[in-house]
Amino acid sequence: MTGPQIILFSLIGFVLVGLLWGRWRYDLVAFSALVAGVILGVVPAHDAFAGFGHEATIIVALVLVISAGLMRSGAVDLITRMAIDRTRSLAAHITLMGVIGGTLSAFMNNVAALALLMPVDIQAARQAGRSPSRSLMPLSFATILGGMVTLIGTPPNIIIASYRNEALGEPFAMFDFAPVGLAVALVGLAFIALVGWRMIPDHKTQQSPMEELVSIEDYVAELVVPEDAKIIGQKVRDLDELAEENDCMIMGLVRNGHRMAGRARMAEISAKDILIIQGDADALNALSGAMKIKFQGKAGQIAELSSDQTLAEAVITRDSRLIGRTANDIQMLRAHGVTLIGLSRMGKTLRTRVRRTKLQSGDILLLLGNAEAMKDVFGRLGTLPLADRNLNVTRHDKAWGAIGMFAAAIGLGAFGVIPLPIALALTAIGLVLFDILPLRELYDSVEWPVIVLLGSMIPLGAALDSTGGTHLIAGWLAAATDGLPGWVALAVILITTMSLSDVLNNTATTIIAAPISIQLAHTLGTNPDPFLMAVAIGASCAFLTPIGHKNNMLILGPGGYKFGDYWRMGLPLEIIVTAVAVPMILIIWPM
Repeated sequence: MTGPQIILFSLIGFVLVGLLWGRWRYDLVAFSALVAGVILGVVPAHDAFAGFGHEATIIVALVLVISAGLMRSGAVDLITRMAIDRTRSLAAHITLMGVIGGTLSAFMNNVAALALLMPVDIQAARQAGRSPSRSLMPLSFATILGGMVTLIGTPPNIIIASYRNEALGEPFAMFDFAPVGLAVALVGLAFIALVGWRMIPDHKTQQSPMEELVSIEDYVAELVVPEDAKIIGQKVRDLDELAEENDCMIMGLVRNGHRMAGRARMAEISAKDILIIQGDADALNALSGAMKIKFQGKAGQIAELSSDQTLAEAVITRDSRLIGRTANDIQMLRAHGVTLIGLSRMGKTLRTRVRRTKLQSGDILLLLGNAEAMKDVFGRLGTLPLADRNLNVTRHDKAWGAIGMFAAAIGLGAFGVIPLPIALALTAIGLVLFDILPLRELYDSVEWPVIVLLGSMIPLGAALDSTGGTHLIAGWLAAATDGLPGWVALAVILITTMSLSDVLNNTATTIIAAPISIQLAHTLGTNPDPFLMAVAIGASCAFLTPIGHKNNMLILGPGGYKFGDYWRMGLPLEIIVTAVAVPMILIIWPM
């Protein structure tokens, strides 16, 4: 093993450990490794940022923009509204949602597809009087499966296509993934709908995390301001810091028997005003002592909201700026105009020190704030809404126009009239020009951590290949499967990639595994296509843990799942995927 190979293996090992540890954001880990590679001389300085202009990176960004446009246009609403029917059996509901989710994720980012359908599924569960834990995991798995069917359905397919272009001079086309991907998706969906959902731990006796949040038995106390109170003359907002220190929240002000609009934060407190304070019993007692004023009464439920205020449930995404911070740390009320009043983590509702609790990916937040501003707050905080509150201003009159532009782009790219990235770019321009996707939201729709990860890992992967590192690993794999049938080596690549994807980011897994699979095919003297397809399938199928795929992490909190719940349905599904994928690959892409 040469010096450059040792350095690159160490850097990639650092990336893998960093991704698995999860303490640092994956884009920071990958970018740090790239910079270190340049400094140590194993990545040429002139190629350091070539990954950011790589075709795969551009396509991923454009697909994210188009997915946002389709959602904003209301195009997907034409499909999803049929999903809510309280009379439909659970198995039928899972089947329908799985088909819809799988179909959508074949043509748009699968994370976006789940984000769109998750509130619909939760609403259906509420109307049917059951826990969403029974259907959210099947929906997540279905959207992951659907992404394997087309080139743009998931980033691993886009990356695989670009590696084929570099290795063989021609990329995979839009629907080259369909024969194998569709077969795997259909069998997988059949398993999920008929058998798999029954393997999920039964949470039907537990209250939905969202319902439990909204029905938190916190107290709402009414504080009548006496004539000699020291707070007279202060503005309501001046009390926010004191309230937050005691884990309470000032919800509003009543004056002369009338509730003031909003939370009256700019109103000056007068004698005989009534302050409405929310918190648990201990917190209210602490605040009472801090203000040196006794509370006059308390009730068992959250007080009626002002007409311009709303309660909204949201789940923290894996890239959220909230992770590792508290609501007080980011000054949620002052900076964003919302207050965190409830928190649920892995099905358990936290009732004390909510605003001082460090937040994690998958946590469900119960937020209170201005109804009109709530949509923008979700985006700024890196959260997704969990209830269909029509927060997005959709342009339903332009839905078919958005669908038409996207279909035209797919057709032009699939038939080679113009390159796919150009076709997608034209669609993105059209969405902006026709005011379907506002320009201010165009850049917000791109998952920049994914782009940074791609742009950083591609040069590292290229350096590993150019220094002979991939050849070295391929030699080890070839020696391990020496004398065995070719399909065994294919299965080894698929299972190894799938196992890595269960604990690592699927994009990073693909960038590492793709050049190794090509080199293994050259070592064995076989066609690289089946090995590339095996990597594409394996990188997409992360079903054993919540950390392997963003979709699995998104449902962790809303479904009230535990870490160990995923493998119950995920393990047999991965076995089925392997059993279907290997022979299908050999049929469609012979060795």
